[in-house]
Amino acid sequence: MATTLLMPKATAVWLVDNTSLSFEQIAAFCGLHPLEVQGVADGDVAGGIMGVNPVQNGQLTREEIEKAEADPNYRMKVSDPKVRVAATKRKGPRYTPISRRNERPNAIRWLLRNHPELKDAQIIRLVGTTKSTIDSVRENTHWNSANIQPMDPVTLGLCSQIDLDLEVKRAAAKSGQPMADEADTGTMLLTAEEALATAGGRTGATDLPGGPDEARRPEQDEELDADSVFAKLKSLKSDSADQDD
Repeated sequence: MATTLLMPKATAVWLVDNTSLSFEQIAAFCGLHPLEVQGVADGDVAGGIMGVNPVQNGQLTREEIEKAEADPNYRMKVSDPKVRVAATKRKGPRYTPISRRNERPNAIRWLLRNHPELKDAQIIRLVGTTKSTIDSVRENTHWNSANIQPMDPVTLGLCSQIDLDLEVKRAAAKSGQPMADEADTGTMLLTAEEALATAGGRTGATDLPGGPDEARRPEQDEELDADSVFAKLKSLKSDSADQDD
């Protein structure tokens, strides 16, 4: 809704001098105590401060002033800015809460061990540390080196998983290493049909069990006629009958 009022005491000086608003209304609008506004009116507070017109700087409308002058219980509201200034991008290392700063060496050691491709500047962005701290952890010259244990910075709350993945992908792209998803595709299991087709294409039919004869057997079976099969069965039956006699 409304934004923070600029120069509240200077605004209060202008409202006291140019309007008939009550001390309570001016105090509520400017974020001051009513006694401070009374001191402004008496000249005891904000001496030498020039009044600032909130209508000219776009933080109050004339309609709001008139409405408040007509109703002593009405409280004026700061107008929404007509132009919104884009937030500046953060520069420098990420801010780390005081309660988490002692965990940064643990996160640095984890990053150095698990992602050696990361540059120092990337670790600084992720953890909010300095290059000298990274060097001391890397070279085991940190004052608390004996107690440093590698811990995931995401688990410690020093950075998000999205930020970590982004920095790792950037480092891999610059170093020419395959991405994690590209490396995983080489270890995917093939289906039975794909495996047989691949094996057949590499080894050929002569490598199948049974050798060349096994590979040609289906074609030979197709060439056999029914008469020869039945003749062979009859001869087998007759031979078995003679043996029984």
